Amino acid sequence: MGSGLSFPQAFALLVTVFSLTQWPAVAGLPAGNNSTAREAEVIAATKTSPAPQFSGASLVGIHPGDPLVYALPVSGERPMTFSARHLPVGLRLDPASGIITGTLAAAGEYPVSIRVKNAFGTAKTKIKIIAGPQLALTPPLGWNSYDAYGDSVTEAETLANAAWMAERLQPFGWDTIVVDFRWYDPHPTGNDYLLNSTRTGAELAADSLGRLLPAPDRFPSATGGLGFHPLADRLHSMGLKFGIHVMRGIPRQAVLANLKIGEGDFSASDAGNTSDVCPWCPDMYGVRANAAGQAWYDSCARLWASWGVDYIKVDDLSEPYHAAEIAMIHRAIARVGHAIVFSTSPGPTAPAHAANIAANANLWRISGDFWDRWSKLNHQFDLLADWQGIAGPGHWPDADMIPLGQLAIRSKIDGDSHWTHFTREEQLTLISLWSLAPSPMMLGMNLPDNDDWTAALLTNPEVLALDQDSLGHPAKRVLRGNAGTPEVWVRELAGGAHAVGLFNRTDGVINATCDWEKLGLPKSPALRDLWLHEELPRQPVFSTVIPPHGCCLLRLD
Repeated sequence: MGSGLSFPQAFALLVTVFSLTQWPAVAGLPAGNNSTAREAEVIAATKTSPAPQFSGASLVGIHPGDPLVYALPVSGERPMTFSARHLPVGLRLDPASGIITGTLAAAGEYPVSIRVKNAFGTAKTKIKIIAGPQLALTPPLGWNSYDAYGDSVTEAETLANAAWMAERLQPFGWDTIVVDFRWYDPHPTGNDYLLNSTRTGAELAADSLGRLLPAPDRFPSATGGLGFHPLADRLHSMGLKFGIHVMRGIPRQAVLANLKIGEGDFSASDAGNTSDVCPWCPDMYGVRANAAGQAWYDSCARLWASWGVDYIKVDDLSEPYHAAEIAMIHRAIARVGHAIVFSTSPGPTAPAHAANIAANANLWRISGDFWDRWSKLNHQFDLLADWQGIAGPGHWPDADMIPLGQLAIRSKIDGDSHWTHFTREEQLTLISLWSLAPSPMMLGMNLPDNDDWTAALLTNPEVLALDQDSLGHPAKRVLRGNAGTPEVWVRELAGGAHAVGLFNRTDGVINATCDWEKLGLPKSPALRDLWLHEELPRQPVFSTVIPPHGCCLLRLD
């Protein structure tokens, strides 16, 4: 797609290179003696008051009749006491935890006034609970096990990350925990490259209908056929949502045994297509686009719903694009009476499929697996630009998991265990770009290992508010970056404000100068640096220094 910037507008963005000297790049190691003054300011900006402060999205989506679990995102010292006015019939608010549960019988929009107090003060906010066809009214925020643990995460590791999220991140709107990739294998490899050589024909945990179950040696609470229900209950009690990853298709072992599936007289051989296999995972056959195939996915969705799964990530759907299976999964999820966000993976999903994927899924990957390399992040700008104008409430192009912090503990795809390879400027760029886009944000690191720097990147309420803006309009790239010029993205926000991201995709320092009026923005707007929480002077022409691979993220009112 083009930049969307006319020649006069492009000319108005006057940019010069004053130095090709490398900015002092700090490796992405835990914060400490290597922190620069600016990095210390980024950390300091997220130090919260002990008084209550609301963060997160102001919109909550749920299907009529489906159970809701929603924890109000509030930072500050606990204990707190929560109360609500105009909470609709069918919902209840726990005054100690701030968790809203229950069901709404009728479709509609329900504005609710929330009040919270602790020993240090009181805060108020308004949220809108919308009972209707759409979920994920803002991009999901959560954690996924894959980047740290590959195919071998355990229940204990999942709970450790959930506990860290509940304590440190949920107060800022993060609320989803996803167990990724092959949780049904009792003997995982810890190395994706070995799957086809060591796990082809492996006996996977499954029930009598062929549906995969969590391996009890890794997930002890699943013993006795309980599946993920106990783990989901634990997470829901923390105010978190629970998600799982599954591969597209039906287990090969079910087809080879020709098990009965679902309801009716269908068998696995009626549903499975033995000529359709994933090239990198030996577990599944594709599913035929017939009544038996739909019965298979219906049966799986009923099982996931019975466990309390809130988020399902289905792999091997996008390249090639499996439109029939995407539609079958969408129909199956819609029938179960439990609200499940549907994510497709990996990618790249081609923009030519935009209408189809937006009609069937809540989020979809725009790229292959994204890792902590500048070349990958640099490419993500162009992939997101291909999707600009598509995002909106309930439908989000997904720039993939966020590989910050401690990675590859037991996953060899990104090498041996290491701290992120991204420099700190690149980390700021990543979170800024994902928030502007906006993209779902799923964290890939092992959360309990996070240092102050990484935690600060994830708990800046003003940056997260950009990702969770209720208007849901995507950003537009108005100028593509090149040698000596910044990449410029502009996003309209609720209430008429705008967010602007200036990005340096080059290896040298640049000095960027922007004339706001000629970019179609207010002539001398109020300016705020979202990372530093600083008010900047009103100025018709804005100038800033941007280090290599760095950014400047502003709000204009």
